[in-house]
Amino acid sequence: MSSFSNPHYMYLFDMNNGKKKLAYGQSPEDALDILRLRLTDEEMAQIRADQYTKISQRKLQEHVHELG
Repeated sequence: MSSFSNPHYMYLFDMNNGKKKLAYGQSPEDALDILRLRLTDEEMAQIRADQYTKISQRKLQEHVHELG
């Protein structure tokens, strides 16, 4: 099945330190699952799973200064 059948989005999750973590997935939950594959438990604990913003790739440059 083509990956184009299932759209993916970019999400900026708020973190406890005031920065944001960029994630990619079909939904916010999917994006968090993908992050869990590459981050440690300590890094995941910093992410506020219920506080996120859905952004387009086109708008990513506007948020680079917020990433942490």
